[in-house]
Amino acid sequence: MQEGAGFFRFSTDELPERDRLSVWQEVFGRTVVKMEMESIGSGPFRSEAQIYALPNLTVASVSSSPNRIARTRALAADGSDDLVLGILLSGQAVTHQGKREVSFQKSEAVLWSNAEPGGALYNSSIDFLTVAMSRTVLTQVVANIDDVLMRLISRDNEALRLLTGYVRMLQHEFSRMSLELQAATSSHVQDLVALALGATRDATEVAKGRGVRVARLLAVQADILANLTRHDLSIEALAARHGISPRYIRTLFQSEETTFTDFVLSQRLARVHRCLVDPRFAGYMISTIAFEAGFGDLSYFNHAFRRRYRATPSDIRAVGRRPDDAAG
Repeated sequence: MQEGAGFFRFSTDELPERDRLSVWQEVFGRTVVKMEMESIGSGPFRSEAQIYALPNLTVASVSSSPNRIARTRALAADGSDDLVLGILLSGQAVTHQGKREVSFQKSEAVLWSNAEPGGALYNSSIDFLTVAMSRTVLTQVVANIDDVLMRLISRDNEALRLLTGYVRMLQHEFSRMSLELQAATSSHVQDLVALALGATRDATEVAKGRGVRVARLLAVQADILANLTRHDLSIEALAARHGISPRYIRTLFQSEETTFTDFVLSQRLARVHRCLVDPRFAGYMISTIAFEAGFGDLSYFNHAFRRRYRATPSDIRAVGRRPDDAAG
């Protein structure tokens, strides 16, 4: 277990095997998430969770062997009035609360209340994200919140996809963020949650100009990095993959005072620079490294590299070798 300001991590891997189940049930189950928990798998039990407290919301990432959980009336009374959006990343689940029961699977989500008894069954190993927010806060930005409780939220929900991608990209950075950045990130997450659940007209307008823009920009940038070495990487292909227009992508980058072209160039140059100072690439020709980073024109590459680093690629490689030469 690991704790810090606004951060809690739990993993059965860090416990003696004989204690894993009991500690998971007592510490993580009854104390942290206010649940009675039961392992139902035949193999060795494993569970891991990371919980981050941001301003006005809590984000949790959980993976676990098959299990059954239940929030009893006593534990519900001891908890908060938070509403929790559970997003399944892998596996299948059946959750119930009151008279409602919902089956959901990968990329789908369900909203439930921490203030009411309920439970869930995970017949297979699962990974999921949860975002917990005050019912009072959500009521202000979501139309008819009670109509959304314990209703399946489809994987086709665009805001849900943006929310999932945004949280997954940033969750390991939460504990290192400044308080100001945590507050901004919290606002973005709240915007996306509201849109996924059915935001009011006013909340929708705010979210489009704030949370959606940031989440889309991060998703586009992640896509660029994943396809950086492709010579056919283009703003048109990127727009088609994300279901948005090239003009909108240009607007996203303009909001960061840059352009699509400059971002791609910067990332490709940085990739080449990392290779040039990495001894593992010492045997590679510079032209090969540049080509594999996505550059198709060596003259353009050399000019851009010298302008960015005020040195030639050969100069950078030579500087990177000096410590090894001195040691030898």
